[in-house]
Amino acid sequence: MNNKIKTIKARHILDSRANPTIEVEIYLNDEIFGRAAVPSGASTGALEAHELRDNDDAYSGKGVNQAIKNIETIISKELIGLDITDQEAIDKKLIQLDGTENKNNLGANAILGASMAAFKANANLQKKQPFELFPNIYNSPSLPIPFMNILNGGAHADNSVDIQEFMIVPYGFDTFDRSLRAGVETYHVLKKRLKEKKLATNVGDEGGFAPDFKSSIEILDEIMLSISEAGYVPGENISLALDVASSEFYENNYYNIEGEKLTNIEMADYLVNLTENYPILSIEDGLGEDDWEGWKYLTDKLGQNIQLVGDDLFVTQEKILQRGIDDGCANSILVKVNQVGSVTETIETMKLAEKNNYNSLVSHRSGETEDTFISHLCVGTSSGQIKTGAPARSERTSKYNELLRIGEVVGFDSFNISTVSYTHLTLPTNREV
Repeated sequence: MNNKIKTIKARHILDSRANPTIEVEIYLNDEIFGRAAVPSGASTGALEAHELRDNDDAYSGKGVNQAIKNIETIISKELIGLDITDQEAIDKKLIQLDGTENKNNLGANAILGASMAAFKANANLQKKQPFELFPNIYNSPSLPIPFMNILNGGAHADNSVDIQEFMIVPYGFDTFDRSLRAGVETYHVLKKRLKEKKLATNVGDEGGFAPDFKSSIEILDEIMLSISEAGYVPGENISLALDVASSEFYENNYYNIEGEKLTNIEMADYLVNLTENYPILSIEDGLGEDDWEGWKYLTDKLGQNIQLVGDDLFVTQEKILQRGIDDGCANSILVKVNQVGSVTETIETMKLAEKNNYNSLVSHRSGETEDTFISHLCVGTSSGQIKTGAPARSERTSKYNELLRIGEVVGFDSFNISTVSYTHLTLPTNREV
């Protein structure tokens, strides 16, 4: 069995926002290879690993020719001949080659493309699916609860709502496919309701609608009604989740939200009030990425009741997550492989989270490809949760469709919602709308 890297190829392809991104292929021979495409974010944390762009006249400066050159010269030279079955050694070599803390030299997009392609090549060599190679961090392989972004504000929309994502979480079911169906049916009811109100049904980068609602309350009420009209019980079959993305409207120590200028305590209390009136089981980036004091207050107020997810706060990096653990901030981490830049580092961060009873919510980016790596990451580690947009746009549905295929292998009933700690909650369902 030839397990040595023979050839590495890289090219630019287009992501779902029509920007160039990197696709990497690692060959062991003419038949066995791994292919991976790298996603890109819109609202990004300040401490994310560096995405290398050309900043020239092509593609409005977003070209990736330099990153591709780094793969085809520097990275290829060092990786050819390495054992494809030793992912840690491959990733360690990539990190050493870059030599910077934030992957500023070669680019995290170049490093991640090579890392993911190597992982997939190893799976193909062993005639296994990628999910089978991940360590079972949380449990044995299992299908995740989907977090579906169905209505947008903030950086993902052109309306006046500041909260970035309003998600439905169909968790009150026994199997993944039944959960997915409930989310899809609610999404279609929502679209019908928006049309009846003569509101826009164009979709944003992640497949969610972005009509001209005026407030978060208006959006939440609309979602509650859509869930009910689809035949489900809010808070029992389907609950809600928010990605506040509050760093986007945090300035000079104040949160500028819906015409108000709030302190961090007032912002946290605003979120507490939402959870008292709606069946919200998860809030992502409720406070700004630098507002550790606010995060501590919010966690003290809500951390025993719902999932508080750090995205911009932690940017999938072990060292920053450790600070959150030490300071008692958040109780969950959003996992985005391109925030940290390699498969091994992603796994190490998730291991640290599990060790300290933090949930891991595996996530896509707003600039996506048809690559389904995160579906396998989620199942293999049994993180129990996946955030990959609305059930619309093929770069989003590709992840759901891959989970349906994986379900045929692991069983659709391997849908263990006890993996995540919010399932004990008694959520409010009596909101009058």
